[in-house]
Amino acid sequence: MTHPASPLRATAVTAAVVAALGAALVLTVREDGYVTDPAGLSWLYAACWALFAAAAWSLRRVPARHTTALVLLGGIAVAATGLAAAPRTSTDSYRYAWDGRVQAAGISPYDHAPADTALVPYRDGWLFPTGPECGKPGLAPLSEGACTRINRPLAHTIYPPAGELYFLLVHALSPDGVRHKALQAGGAVLAVATTSVLLRILRRRGDPRTAAYWAWCPAVPVEAVNNAHADVLAVLLSVAALGLTVRHRTWGGVVLGLATAVKLLPAVLLPGALSGVRRVRDAAVVLLPVAAVLTALYVPYVLLSRSSVLGYLGGYADEEGYQDASSGNRYALLRLLFPDSWAVPCVVAGMLAVSLYVIRRGDPGRPWSGALLVTGTAFLLTTPGYSWYALLLVALVALDGRWEWLGVAIAGAAAYVTGRVVADAGTVTYAVAALAVVGGWAARKRSAGPRRPADRPAGRRLGGHEARQPDPRAAGRQHGATRVGVSRTLSHRRRVVFFSAGEAR
Repeated sequence: MTHPASPLRATAVTAAVVAALGAALVLTVREDGYVTDPAGLSWLYAACWALFAAAAWSLRRVPARHTTALVLLGGIAVAATGLAAAPRTSTDSYRYAWDGRVQAAGISPYDHAPADTALVPYRDGWLFPTGPECGKPGLAPLSEGACTRINRPLAHTIYPPAGELYFLLVHALSPDGVRHKALQAGGAVLAVATTSVLLRILRRRGDPRTAAYWAWCPAVPVEAVNNAHADVLAVLLSVAALGLTVRHRTWGGVVLGLATAVKLLPAVLLPGALSGVRRVRDAAVVLLPVAAVLTALYVPYVLLSRSSVLGYLGGYADEEGYQDASSGNRYALLRLLFPDSWAVPCVVAGMLAVSLYVIRRGDPGRPWSGALLVTGTAFLLTTPGYSWYALLLVALVALDGRWEWLGVAIAGAAAYVTGRVVADAGTVTYAVAALAVVGGWAARKRSAGPRRPADRPAGRRLGGHEARQPDPRAAGRQHGATRVGVSRTLSHRRRVVFFSAGEAR
C-alpha cells in the first residue's frame, strides 16, 4: 500500500535532483575550459547529463497534478544557469550583436564583413578591443593593431533574414553597455517560452512529463542561453509550427517558414509536417505558406543589399566538409562502412527514403514523430560537430517521448568538446547513439507485440504507445448487427442469444 506522503516525497526528491543539476550547470558554465581543459569540461558535461537523466527518471513517480509546475519551474531555474558567465564555448553571439548594430545604422548585414574598414565608425571597445587585450586567446587580429571577438571577421554573415531581424530587435531593446547579456537574456526567455509551448501541446494530448526532456536538458542552458545561439528561436517556432499543423496546416506552414528563415535547419521538418498527405493539393497547403514567408522575408534584404544574401553559406559548407567527404569528421558513420566518395550519395538516398516514408506512412496527428525520425536520421548521416544544432532534436524528443534519440545530442557535444582531446570521440559517440536508437526501436516493437489487423489503432499515440479510441461508425454497425440477431432469434421463439466479440449470432 502506498504511503500517503509518497507523492509529495517523489516531488521533493525530483526537485532536489533538479537543484543539483542546476548547481552542476553553474559550475560547468563558469568553467572556462574549452581551450585550456576540454577533458575536464567533458567530465562536467557528463555529470550534468547524468543528473538530467536522474531527474527525468524521478519525474515518472511525481503525481500528474504536480508535473506541469515542476517542469516549468525547474525549466526556469535550469535556463537561468546559463546566465552565470559570458559565452564559454562559442563566439557566434558576438556576430549576432554586430549584425544588429550594423542594421540599426541602416546598413545591410550582408554587404560588409566585420573587418571591412568602411564600418570602423561603428566599432566599439567590447567587440573590437585594442592594445594588450588583443593577445588573449579567441580574439582574431585585424589591421591597425585592433582585434575582434567575432569569428571569421573576413567573411560576410551567414544568417537568414528572420535571424537578422531578431538580432536587430535585441539590439534595439538593449540598454547601452549590456554587451553579451542581452542575447543571453533573450535566449533564456525563448527557452522558457519553448517549455511553455511544449507543455501546452502535451497537456492537450495527455501526460506533459516529456516536456522535461527539453526544459531540464543541459544543452539548453549551455547552448541556448550561455552561448545565446539563435537556434533557440528557430526551435520555438518549429515546436509551435508542428503543434499548429495538427489542426491548421496553413498556419503551421506559415510558422515553419518563419522558423526556416531564422536558421535553415528547420527545413528538415517539412516531411513531418506533411505526414499522411496523399494529394498534391494537401501538400500545397503547407508548402506554399512556407515558400511565401521565405520569399517575403528575403526580398527586402535582396533589394537593400549589394552583396548576396546567402553570405558565407557556400564557404561554410566547404569549410565543414559537407561537399568533400574526404576532409574533416563529416559523414563519420557512413565513412566507416563505405568509401568516402559514396558518403554524399548515401546521405541523399537515405534522406529521400526516410522523408518519403514519413510523408506516406506518418501520423498526421503526430507530425513531430515523423519530424524526429527525419531530423535524427539527418544527424546520424551527417554527424555534425557543433552541439547547438541538436537543440531542435531535443525539442522533438520532448514532443514525441522517444528519449533514446537524446544520445544524438550527447554525441554532438562529445564531438565539439571531447573531440578536442580524443580524436574519434565524435565518431564513437555517434555510433553508440545510433545503436541506442535501433535498440529503442526494437524494444518498443517487442513490447507492443504482434498486432492483428483488427487491432490497428484508430486514435493517437501518447508517449510512444498507441491510444485506441472507438470508431463511432463501427459501434453503430455492431449495434445494428446485435438488433438484427435478437430480432431473428425472437422470430424463431428462441430464448438464448449468443454473442461473440464484435458480432451477434
